[in-house]
Amino acid sequence: MKIGVIGGGQLGRMLALAGTPLGMNFAFLDPAPDACAAALGEHLRADYGDQAHLRQLAEEVDLVTFEFESVPAETVAFLSQFVPVYPSAEALRIARDRWFEKSMFKDLGIPTPAFADIQSQADLDAAVASIGLPAVLKTRTLGYDGKGQKVLRTPQDVVDTFAELGSVPCLLEGFVPFTGEVSLIAVRARDGETRFYPLVHNTHDSGILRLSIASTDHPLQALAEDYASRVLKQLDYVGVLAFEFFEVDGGLKANEIAPRVHNSGHWTTEGAECSQFENHLRAVAGLPLGSTAKVGESAMLNFIGEVPAVEKVIAIDDCHLHHYGKAFKAGRKVGHATVRSHDRATLDRQVKRVEALIKN
Repeated sequence: MKIGVIGGGQLGRMLALAGTPLGMNFAFLDPAPDACAAALGEHLRADYGDQAHLRQLAEEVDLVTFEFESVPAETVAFLSQFVPVYPSAEALRIARDRWFEKSMFKDLGIPTPAFADIQSQADLDAAVASIGLPAVLKTRTLGYDGKGQKVLRTPQDVVDTFAELGSVPCLLEGFVPFTGEVSLIAVRARDGETRFYPLVHNTHDSGILRLSIASTDHPLQALAEDYASRVLKQLDYVGVLAFEFFEVDGGLKANEIAPRVHNSGHWTTEGAECSQFENHLRAVAGLPLGSTAKVGESAMLNFIGEVPAVEKVIAIDDCHLHHYGKAFKAGRKVGHATVRSHDRATLDRQVKRVEALIKN
């Protein structure tokens, strides 16, 4: 089976690494000349709206998926005329737009922060008067890793901020006094079978995920699965979906979904019976889903800007390095490490050893 992937970054690369043992081959459509997934398959270098190359991709593969939500929904809709594409264009259309996304949560009875659609500075001023400060202004599409957003703490922060974010449609969200950030990785098959990985505790710095630790018997696991199930059913979703939540007053408030394999699920490669990457491919290919059970205690640490010396990383017991083959650049995710142990105390010590390498 040959899988087409829209996008050729590290997520596409890791999908191919998971699919190759299953006898799958890959073709990636990505405009970047140095797409890091290209080493794992055919690289069609073209813009995401290039219909000639999209037709070529559709003719070469059995089905198509995508590795990130910056892909236009129109691209997926076009491809779906010629070849099966999972997740669907409709799922992507909603997930990539924060207004559509939050509105869906509200319709499904999933708690969210207060939010408002912002089309102008006047809209922003009125929304701030209603929702209050602090608040977060985010572009409705394309923002990630702290990009395309601004925290508003004082009235002065509000002045000219719509223009500062590019005068594009935005979403204002009331600031949530959360006690923790968690994410749930879910996978849904073509026939509707759904499985969930354990909730993951996430730590961010400057909007970029730095550390994810898989939980054990989290008290909010069932609630998170309930909320995710509502979304998966609503979207008739196929594949892996990540759902990010804020822990608030003993419950959960929805932050956002990602219609793809997700950074906070990278620990599953070594830390679960079947990784998020393999399970995504199983789901979209119509194969039986794999077990999402944990294998010991696991954590994932991102390498931002550069990867520490390989020999130092792999010298740490049960520490697994994933180098993306990308040029080092400040603020860029260029790799990660997964650490695994039989007990949480040992895991915490391993995490600290990796963190020391990052700081040095």
